[in-house]
Amino acid sequence: MTSVSDTASRAATAPLLVAAAGGKPAHPPVWFMRQAGRSLPEYRKVREGVPMLQACFTPELVCEITMQPVRRHGVDAAILFSDIVVPLVAAGIGVDIVPGTGPVVAEPVRTRAAAEALPALEAGQLDKVADAIRLLRAELGDTPLIGFAGAPFTLASYLIEGGPSRHHERTKALMHSDPTTWHALLGALAAITTTFLEVQVAAGVQAVQLFDSWAGTLAERDYREFVLPHSARVLDAIEGVPKIHFGVGTSELLPAMREAGADVVGVDWRLPLDEAARRLERHGTAKPVVQGNLDPAVLLADFDAVEGEVRRIVAEGRAAGGHIVNLGHGVLPNTDPDVLTRVVELVHSLTP
Repeated sequence: MTSVSDTASRAATAPLLVAAAGGKPAHPPVWFMRQAGRSLPEYRKVREGVPMLQACFTPELVCEITMQPVRRHGVDAAILFSDIVVPLVAAGIGVDIVPGTGPVVAEPVRTRAAAEALPALEAGQLDKVADAIRLLRAELGDTPLIGFAGAPFTLASYLIEGGPSRHHERTKALMHSDPTTWHALLGALAAITTTFLEVQVAAGVQAVQLFDSWAGTLAERDYREFVLPHSARVLDAIEGVPKIHFGVGTSELLPAMREAGADVVGVDWRLPLDEAARRLERHGTAKPVVQGNLDPAVLLADFDAVEGEVRRIVAEGRAAGGHIVNLGHGVLPNTDPDVLTRVVELVHSLTP
């Protein structure tokens, strides 16, 4: 019988965890953001008629959906099936995910009183998430499980705007006109996010990723003043597992994002990985570890084009201290799953 310690020992040599620590893995590790999602017919089948938030709080369904891309593609990591608003919902904040729209907030948070009235998140409110993680660890064997959470700024943007926004005008207006309220809100969200990730780590995830989906809308000076301290608070609190920090459109923010305390910095498709590594290296004592950064749209091209881009990205990633192959954002819904499988096979055939 395989013991828990034996499994943990083998998992520690998993390519993703080796690369995250700046080591040289047996082959380049690869996983895909939004890999368990609408591109998989088996996902659409099990989600049929099940609202997103209901799925996120059903441990057996979370386990099944998280496992699907591991079984189909042979990726080097699973990422917990969830949503960035899950900790808000668990805490009792009125948020729903509306099909075709995204997160919609019942009562937007735009005043100091509203920010101070946000409820705290207790670990016991996440028992179903923890149960799902324990189910997954029993299923995954040596394949690492990545936990995740939305960063305080991205959560704040939804709460302030009331839903998705193109320009984040209310968010930026509050940030600049009422910094006291802004920092009170971000502080409350940092505490919620920290609890969400701590519960995941305690339940058994072996790495975490902090998504700051909308940070790329900010100037670096605003990011450093209004966002970085709160993301750093979250990342500083998480111990014992590699921490990945990712945002979209954040090429000019990468050094600041590294300063927030992540072990791995995710890079979208807009900046070559070797240039990203050079920028990051100027702001750290060790060679940076990067994640990325194939344009998700390229996966819809013919495979000769896909292969050329994958080979380029792996080659550019060698400039960093470590490289986890991924997309520059999530898998698009109309992506052919067989192309993802072929990308995994190709990446595994290459030299780190």
